[in-house]
Amino acid sequence: MEVTVWSLVPPVLALVMVILTRRVLLSLGMGIVVGALMLHQFNPMQALTNIYAIVMGIIFDYGEVEPLTIVGITQAVFQSGFELNTWEFFIILFLLLLGMMAALVTRSGGSRAFGEWAMKHVKTRMGAQVLTVFLGILIFIDDYFNSLTVGNVSRPLTDRHRISRAKLAYLVDSTAAPMCVIAPISSWGAYIITIIAGILATHGVTEYEALQAFLIMIPMNIYAWIAICLVIAVAWFNLNIGSMRTHEERALKTGELVDPTAGPIPGAQDEITANEKGTVGDLIWPIVGLVAATVFFMVMTGVQATEGALTILAVFENTDVAASLVYGGLVGLLIALLLNMRNPSGGTSLAKALLLGIQSMLPAIYILFFAWTIISIIDDLGTGQYLASIVDGTISPVFLPLLLFLIAGFAAFSTGTSWGTFSLLLPIAGEMVAVIDITMMLPMLAAVLAGAIFGDHCSPISDTTILSSTGAGSHHIDHVMTQLPYALIAAAISLLAYFVLGLTGSVWLCTATAALLLIISIVILSKMSQGVAKG
Repeated sequence: MEVTVWSLVPPVLALVMVILTRRVLLSLGMGIVVGALMLHQFNPMQALTNIYAIVMGIIFDYGEVEPLTIVGITQAVFQSGFELNTWEFFIILFLLLLGMMAALVTRSGGSRAFGEWAMKHVKTRMGAQVLTVFLGILIFIDDYFNSLTVGNVSRPLTDRHRISRAKLAYLVDSTAAPMCVIAPISSWGAYIITIIAGILATHGVTEYEALQAFLIMIPMNIYAWIAICLVIAVAWFNLNIGSMRTHEERALKTGELVDPTAGPIPGAQDEITANEKGTVGDLIWPIVGLVAATVFFMVMTGVQATEGALTILAVFENTDVAASLVYGGLVGLLIALLLNMRNPSGGTSLAKALLLGIQSMLPAIYILFFAWTIISIIDDLGTGQYLASIVDGTISPVFLPLLLFLIAGFAAFSTGTSWGTFSLLLPIAGEMVAVIDITMMLPMLAAVLAGAIFGDHCSPISDTTILSSTGAGSHHIDHVMTQLPYALIAAAISLLAYFVLGLTGSVWLCTATAALLLIISIVILSKMSQGVAKG
């Protein structure tokens, strides 16, 4: 199929429907169906077969099937011995393990005890929000790990202070990806450095190595820094605008942490009877075990897969993040189980608690499956390639950082993947710079990274956005809509800063511009958000 502007129809349709209907699965499903029909000249049987192939491919690694038929795909799955696609399977398994662990922590009384402890030591809503942001900044190893862990740890505290779940999801999401993209020792950092190494080698750039180039680019990743600084300001000054203000006012006045008109959020916390003898350790030790084990297995799997010189960068480049999350989840679940056996509860049975924990993660799993499916269809349509083709050599270098930021943002927004945007646009940016002005190599690459994070923050089909909603216990569409104004403000600041960068070539002027605009924005937001009690 020829790559044209029509390739934008399925993602745009899905995104518009999400906003209008607030029904995520219905909207994604419509995008999937329309995209599949477009791929097969509106032949319904071929479109259905394609969707079936994608869904089965998410679960099983069954190889190639020619011709592509439902019967042929099913036979291939049987013949492959039901060989699983480990990445997707492990992510789903980790979600289920985390749901069960959270349920057991609730049953043991750990969440209740932590909430009571936190109310004594963290006495204000501001303190609860700042602590959540601090945890998000601290846990920068991987965005999935960050989103789910920080949300689950912070939720008992923010609930006690009547902080809306949408606000918690924003605090989590706006520290996860921005921290990962500027940290060289993370799954993101290793992935990006690997791409940069190939770009530098291709264009004969020898004045710096890939890791050095990444470190130089860190202050140029304007959106990531603005997003982090803005979320700190939002937590510290209680800056609530748009629909976030509505959620926060309702939480303060009525104690309703989610929009009651959107229906209940399935969760173990609300249906499990907690042990009155539970302690803070019943929450802390499973989380410590989860974090420590995940980090250990990330290092171990990275060491096992590394060939040649064993460096920290090489270890994180080759680590198996998904498998490490599962191993860490198993350790956390085991510790939670042992703590429950130490203090038997007379309330909810262990079996029922585990079942409720699984059920609490099903909505996120459904959304992930739909998101993975539409991402595959968007890839086949060539949406990303079309967006990349918009940038050509006829554009003035002054506008290139700004334009690359916008293109990367829309690519990540419409495809739901920042990593896919990195792999597609970073080489294109490198090729453009090599032709136009090789000295602008790193600023241009940084603009792509920043734009991809912006698009990821705005996209309802981004897996990081989905998991942030899940970790916080928020309705997914509420999180998307409440985070959007803040993401757009950070993007506007970044756009102006990148224009200054393209105009002057000075990173310091670019950074100073961003800092000044951020301060002005915080002052304006502070005036706009007056009236919501800070607590």
